[in-house]
Amino acid sequence: MNTKELNKLLEKYYKGESTEEEEEKLRMFFSGGNIPEGYEAEKDIFSYYNEAITVPEPSYDFEARIIEGIDKSEESRRKVTIRRYLIPSLSAAAGILLLAGSYFFFIHRTEPRDTFTDPAIAYAETMKILMNVSSQLNRGAMALEPVGRMNEMTTKSFESINKSTKIVERNLKSLNYLERAIEIVNVPDGKSINK
Repeated sequence: MNTKELNKLLEKYYKGESTEEEEEKLRMFFSGGNIPEGYEAEKDIFSYYNEAITVPEPSYDFEARIIEGIDKSEESRRKVTIRRYLIPSLSAAAGILLLAGSYFFFIHRTEPRDTFTDPAIAYAETMKILMNVSSQLNRGAMALEPVGRMNEMTTKSFESINKSTKIVERNLKSLNYLERAIEIVNVPDGKSINK
């Protein structure tokens, strides 16, 4: 194939106007070893086509899987759309219920009324309740009294331990003086001085 004919076939190929026979001629030409300079890119393209000429057939359930994927995509899109409108609607409804409940709570709130008509009876009932609270508090304080005694005993025990510790420390100081005296009396060559 000469260069003019090659250029004409390549031009038709790139425009998409070539026939299958012409494309087969190009494949055969570029699969050979005698390729003119400047056509290396086309050689790579057509050698790829020669290697990948067989396209595998899709599996028997290929179409069903594609349709199933599209259905799932549509279903998830519907769910997103429902959520997009449902959540704000429920939020608005909850806000309205909260406002209505607050309105009825504050509007229909009753003021506390006086249960006693006679102030002397009200005073006597108040004193009775306060005396009951006072006696309950005193009973609780009496139950804690042994704990206070235990705390005092612990403090006294620690004080007596501290006293005995001080006595032991004083006696140990006396032993330290004795040890120093022995060191002074001893001569460096190991002999002691007898007086």
